[in-house]
Amino acid sequence: MDALSDTTIRGADWYGRDLDRDEYTKVAFFDVDMTELTSTAAVFTDCSFTNVRFNVSKHTESAFINCTFNRCNFFDASFARCKFTGSVFEGCAFDLMDVAGGNWSFVGMSGAKLSGTTFHGVRLREADLNRARCDGATFGGCDLSGAWMSGVDFTGADLRGSDLSALDPLTAQLKGAIVDPAQAAVLVEALGLTVRAD
Repeated sequence: MDALSDTTIRGADWYGRDLDRDEYTKVAFFDVDMTELTSTAAVFTDCSFTNVRFNVSKHTESAFINCTFNRCNFFDASFARCKFTGSVFEGCAFDLMDVAGGNWSFVGMSGAKLSGTTFHGVRLREADLNRARCDGATFGGCDLSGAWMSGVDFTGADLRGSDLSALDPLTAQLKGAIVDPAQAAVLVEALGLTVRAD
């Protein structure tokens, strides 16, 4: 297990590297290739990632706490039961990213292009998804309570089982989105309508 703090790592080749319980605090990563990297219970705290390639990487029960990601690529990356609380993403690519479980509360993903990504059973409480492009994405059984979703694009997205209590259907794009009956009732009430069975 490695432990690094207050360090800059630039241009390193971490292709296929295995991080097992490694710990990094206030480490700045620039132009690092983490393609096909695997991490298990690794912890990154207050780290910054700039132009880092996470393509096809696999992460299990790892934590990225209060980290910043700038112009990073997450193509086909997978995260199982990981923690991203307080982290911010800017100008990143997320094509085919898969997230299963874990805590992504308070993440900043404003304007992110999340088209085609998959989130299952993820805690996204008070996440900033304002103007995020989530067309064709899957948010299954996610906790989106308190999330910021003004201008979010959920066109054709599968939202079944997720908490949509914070979603204002008047400010979101929802054409073709898939919801369950309970969610439909929440959205109807958000529009000021009253559902009656009689």
